[in-house]
Amino acid sequence: MNLNTPLRHVTGIGYIQGRRLAELNLLTVSDLINHFPFRYEDFSEIVPINEAELNTKVTLKGEIWSIKNVYTKSRKVLTQAVFNDGSNSINLTWFNSSYLTKSILVGDKLQISGKLTKYGSKLSIIMPVWEKLNSHQLSAISHQPLHTGGLIPVYPETEGLSSKWLRTKLSQILPKVELFIEDPMPEEIKGKMLNLKEAYKKIHFPQSEDDVKKSHERLEFDEIFWIQLKTLIVKNLWKDKKPVEQFRIDNEQLTKFLTTLSFKLTDSQEKVLQEIFEDLKRGKPMNRLVQGEVGSGKTVVAAIAAYVAHLNGYTTQYMAPTEILAFQHYATFKKLLEPLGLNIGIYTGSRKFTKAQTHPPHPNPLLKGEGNLEIPSPSRKKVRMRGILENPDIIIGTHALLSDKLKHENLGLIIIDEQQRFGVEQRSFLRNKAKIPHFLTMTATPIPRTVALTLYGDLDLSIISELPKGRIPIKTHFVPGKKRDDAYKFIEQRVKEGEQVYLITPFIEISETMATVRAAKDEFETLKKIFPKLRLGLLHGQLKSKEKDDVLNSFKDGKLDILVSTSVVEVGVDVPNATIMVIEGAERFGLAQLHQLRGRVGRGTKQSYCFLFSTNEESSVVSRLKNLEKISDGLKLSEIDLRIRGSGEIFGLRQSGRFDLKIASFNDLELIEKTRAAAQRILENSPTLDIYPQLKVKLSAVDSVVPD
Repeated sequence: MNLNTPLRHVTGIGYIQGRRLAELNLLTVSDLINHFPFRYEDFSEIVPINEAELNTKVTLKGEIWSIKNVYTKSRKVLTQAVFNDGSNSINLTWFNSSYLTKSILVGDKLQISGKLTKYGSKLSIIMPVWEKLNSHQLSAISHQPLHTGGLIPVYPETEGLSSKWLRTKLSQILPKVELFIEDPMPEEIKGKMLNLKEAYKKIHFPQSEDDVKKSHERLEFDEIFWIQLKTLIVKNLWKDKKPVEQFRIDNEQLTKFLTTLSFKLTDSQEKVLQEIFEDLKRGKPMNRLVQGEVGSGKTVVAAIAAYVAHLNGYTTQYMAPTEILAFQHYATFKKLLEPLGLNIGIYTGSRKFTKAQTHPPHPNPLLKGEGNLEIPSPSRKKVRMRGILENPDIIIGTHALLSDKLKHENLGLIIIDEQQRFGVEQRSFLRNKAKIPHFLTMTATPIPRTVALTLYGDLDLSIISELPKGRIPIKTHFVPGKKRDDAYKFIEQRVKEGEQVYLITPFIEISETMATVRAAKDEFETLKKIFPKLRLGLLHGQLKSKEKDDVLNSFKDGKLDILVSTSVVEVGVDVPNATIMVIEGAERFGLAQLHQLRGRVGRGTKQSYCFLFSTNEESSVVSRLKNLEKISDGLKLSEIDLRIRGSGEIFGLRQSGRFDLKIASFNDLELIEKTRAAAQRILENSPTLDIYPQLKVKLSAVDSVVPD
């Protein structure tokens, strides 16, 4: 057995338990030892029954005097036992555990732990944890009882896999594989922290609170340190690349361009632009993330950066996550830059567009092979680009822009819009290129500072922190169930006045485990009955691309009054006439995501509203959602969510696809700064990690980004 051994091959686990472990994403021995407790039960104090305090957790040693199964009128089974420690007797009760009468016999000596209560006149413990004193079931690591009489770890569980089962397996497996646990951390970084073997022992089988504290300190440090080291290496690799030559910032031309705009840039936009200009002048490849609210003007900032690239003789590629967004940005760039003489093109690589050609294929020097460099005609048909647009200055598109079919020799700037997973593809695309363009990534996802320092440590961060002047604040309300009908009447009245509504649900179809949450299809049918005279459309991720486009275009053109959708609309087209955002099951969303959804309205000149519906009206849920009533800053909301829900629930993690924390927290700024300083010190000493061979081996085993 070693760390890579599949758990289903471990003696005593087998196929069925292996499947259950897989539900927790535990596939190998390494996965299991990295499945950390989320809390500990303190059963350390062993007392006689006659000295134990009621309603406290106690550990008792004694003997079973009787045990039997009792069936209730509803045919449920209770296992009841009388336990005596010489000072007094108590009743023990287990639910749905009839097998215990074969495992525990009269006369067995047990150590039990649980909460001591009183039922009638009898002392009692419900569902006690137990183990036999004469079975010598001691931890091979701590030499203490596994399940009682100490700090007992409690793990994330699934049906059929209890913490007791997990403790037993870990106590058997960890001693057999500890020889394979190597500690690659250099002594100058590790300092007084536990070595890795000790940390694993003490996280799973602590003998004191100090063991728990020290094991957490080491394992949390390691988890964040590896992220910091990876991102800093990527950042250094970018610095070593040769970019296009230094850009010159033509202030005279920029001033002329800005005078053509129908609005004035915000102070925040101007600040971010200056940060971008400094990058472009430096002669090193820019790799910057611009974070800004929905509607904060990121697209204008991107257009200005693309114009600077054009003035320096280079083309720009703008990548959007969906085709419909690509065409939306295409229209925006045409409006802003075509009057200045720039040619704007669009490329999606979708073969379906060839059916809509209105002109015969025309040879294009941008294309090495088949593909579709397109523009939408006035009738919305997509045609192959011809004539003057054969050599566009700016190409808008999807990830098809990464295709080998496109030439990239004159490419000076790549802009990525709302694509959190692009980092890996970006590196693989550019890794073998000696000369690379500048990169500008845009996101409307509010990223807490602690998260940005780790997940995006390879990027320089700019924040557009204000909305354009004159934007009418969106009025947000948590709507209790008793006022839902009033909200529907308000919606109907606004629609009669010519406005439109988004209604968001978190699921496509009702889930058996989320039966109280209204789903898009179910809500669509319900709303057709509530609003029989209104025009409703349905949008969700399972629709084909053309079906999505048709629904969104119908809504944008005013042919639909209400768009019922899953959160696929979170990044979507702008519909200035949409003034109401209704979010069903709002408690299922993070505050930052709710804020982004809210930002889909309020794009026009009319007062807009956001209504939060929830089937859960517990005080903690209502209190969390009411933050949206008084806070309009997405960054503040994301930081509140980070504190309340933890890093695994919000930003990053499942969404971004980059990192998944098991024990550390993105909310621990001190740890994040400490690990970043440690990673920087390592790379200052040895940029290629040559003097740290164990670090290099560890890094190459878990990530493809290793310095040469």
